[in-house]
Amino acid sequence: MSDWVKNAIKIINADYQRSADTHLIKLEPLTISGVDIYLKDESTHPTGSLKHRLARSLFLYALCNGKIQEGTVIVEASSGSTAVSEAYFARMIGVPFVAVMPRTTAQSKIALIEKYGGKCHFVDCPTQMHAESERIAQELNGYFMDQFLYAERATDWRGNNNIAESIFKQMEAEPHPEPHTIVMSAGTGGTSATIGRYIRYKGLNTKLLVVDPEHSVFFDSYQQKDNGLVGHRGSRIEGIGRPKVEASFQRDVIDEMMRVPDTASIATMRWLNTQMGIKAGPSTGTNLWGALQIAQRLADNNQCGSIVTLMCDSGERYSETYYNSAWVEKEIGNTDIADQALLHFNIA
Repeated sequence: MSDWVKNAIKIINADYQRSADTHLIKLEPLTISGVDIYLKDESTHPTGSLKHRLARSLFLYALCNGKIQEGTVIVEASSGSTAVSEAYFARMIGVPFVAVMPRTTAQSKIALIEKYGGKCHFVDCPTQMHAESERIAQELNGYFMDQFLYAERATDWRGNNNIAESIFKQMEAEPHPEPHTIVMSAGTGGTSATIGRYIRYKGLNTKLLVVDPEHSVFFDSYQQKDNGLVGHRGSRIEGIGRPKVEASFQRDVIDEMMRVPDTASIATMRWLNTQMGIKAGPSTGTNLWGALQIAQRLADNNQCGSIVTLMCDSGERYSETYYNSAWVEKEIGNTDIADQALLHFNIA
């Protein structure tokens, strides 16, 4: 191992030591009888999203496997948040970074990637991202980070402060310390794989529900037990859902999947903001919609328990898109039905 690689690993580990854990927020205003819902706020990472954890793991994995050397160009296929976080770590260790993304990616995310010194390369359709990333990496003699392949293996799911270990540690003093359900959406599938494996490793009774947006094949793959399914368009909920079953998606560690209408994701995202003052991104809306359905199921069965889900990133990145009513009406559709459904959940 070269001195440069040793130093790069040391720099990334030092950054980790300077970072505090993310908050676990109890949604106190929600008054669902016997049920507590918690939001793990991953927006407080230095790069503002859950993907900060993934990017750190991917860089360490690649460095320790001899894939990154001094001057290696890092290439990633990402609709935004992973690219933002990877650009941060690339700048930290002094290597060039190129993000391959759809032209429709939020301008605020593009600006963040460029802020950290990364370059953006655009494709017309999300289905083109993988092949174009491979082409660019080969052309530049670089390294394709490939979050969709390596996400589930780059993170130590047994512990080492992964997100699952953090959640269960933070829940220890709560009224229902072992969650009934953890709700997570899938982008790469790496986080759901980590959580599902950790639950099994520790012998816990917690269930893992993975929620999936429209135009993603993960839900159908889970139902049909078929990894060969391919869709013909990308997800409209940025950062989650895929048109093909990625290698990191591990359906055998999932207890249940739920398809969430895109209008419900947006309605729940906005409901969280208006009712509780928490401005999150659209994938958080997907997650929270699933958590609310599980909460209602428990209440209907006179069961008590806790549910944990994730706030993947802040809504500040989506002011011109998902928080723009005209844009939502045009690109996603009318949310009235979901808005009405959310009125059922009492707010103190």
